[in-house]
Amino acid sequence: MENGRTIEAVDQYILDLPEEIQSITNALRDIILNTSQNLVEEYKWSMPNYNYNGLVCYLQSSKKHVNLGFHRGVELQENDNNSLLQGSGKGMRHIRIKKMGDIQPELFESLIKKAIELNEK
Repeated sequence: MENGRTIEAVDQYILDLPEEIQSITNALRDIILNTSQNLVEEYKWSMPNYNYNGLVCYLQSSKKHVNLGFHRGVELQENDNNSLLQGSGKGMRHIRIKKMGDIQPELFESLIKKAIELNEK
């Protein structure tokens, strides 16, 4: 990951997590930031958010899993051929990752790119 694109508030957020959850969160952070040079890391609503022409995705960590969430997830569902997106709200959807083996870089990258495209329209 390119230096200068991460912020201290998110570094601290990750340091405060359990070790396995730290690993998952760091891996997801790398995937997000490597997907597009345009994404800007922010710390909003007590979690990392990634912005480009509006909110794109977020990382929400708990003791036993990390959610890779999409602010416009409902609109992304048509691109989710693997039925990874979960949730029932009006707009957001997330992928729940419980262990490192659940991370699917190519699929996650594809969804992040589609989420970016939604914000470009």
